[in-house]
Amino acid sequence: MRKTVSIPQSAFLSPHYTSMIEFIVLGAPKVIARAIEEYARSQGHVSAIVVPWESTPELLSLSVTSVRTDGWAIEHINLGTIQLTGGEAERTLVAVAAEIAAHPDQQKLTAVFDRFVAQLQCRLPAGAAAS
Repeated sequence: MRKTVSIPQSAFLSPHYTSMIEFIVLGAPKVIARAIEEYARSQGHVSAIVVPWESTPELLSLSVTSVRTDGWAIEHINLGTIQLTGGEAERTLVAVAAEIAAHPDQQKLTAVFDRFVAQLQCRLPAGAAAS
């Protein structure tokens, strides 16, 4: 079940974060992070990587970007952040925050991120609904 909540802009360092969804999945945060990275890699147009300097032993933070290639040039455009927090019984809280950037393709990028998150949520092993 997807839960959408509004969060204050001060909750993240960037003033562009406007909304967040949360859901719970089965598995430890490191296992879930690896699954997210592999799924993004399989998509080809989206990248997700763990950001070590924004992570702690209790929380893993992943950056999600749109990947565009033009010959040798590769452009990464930030789409948002996924934070994974471990819980009891091998359950992980997944908090997804979109970053709405000032970009000429803003609507397209938002749709790419929303589609990625919806497909990801369906692929990860479901846990109980987030509270």
